[in-house]
Amino acid sequence: MIEPGTPAPDFELPNQDGESVKLSDLRGQWVVLYFYPRADTLDATVQACSVRDHRADYEKAGAVVLGVSPDTPAELKKFVDKYGLPFTLLGDADHAVAERYGVWVEKSRYGRSYFGNSRTTFIIDADGVVRHVIPKVTPATHDDEVLAAIAAL
Repeated sequence: MIEPGTPAPDFELPNQDGESVKLSDLRGQWVVLYFYPRADTLDATVQACSVRDHRADYEKAGAVVLGVSPDTPAELKKFVDKYGLPFTLLGDADHAVAERYGVWVEKSRYGRSYFGNSRTTFIIDADGVVRHVIPKVTPATHDDEVLAAIAAL
């Protein structure tokens, strides 16, 4: 997993509208990069709706929020439209970005092993350096942790 103090690996992924988003194009502002397993699941919905509801707080902090999952742009678009999400979701279908950030991990559920995104958030400064990492994010407290970390940095 990427550690604080490390330059954030650059990437380019499609958003919910199929448009390309490049991390390095966001230099000059804070970026909250959060990885989650799959769109429109219970925890993904709790986390995304909380980000939506804290939109003003993120704007006040000067932070852009990007959510990354292995979903397709079409699946992300349905999720965005269903919950009125006013931030960017990115599709990492081949999980290459998740692997670069060290969050593509083996999981187990009901005795079955599989790979997927670990729910992890990276706070990246205006110079593109990872300043804080929140592993094993709890969706209900995610925004409080992120905003407190940005304020402390």
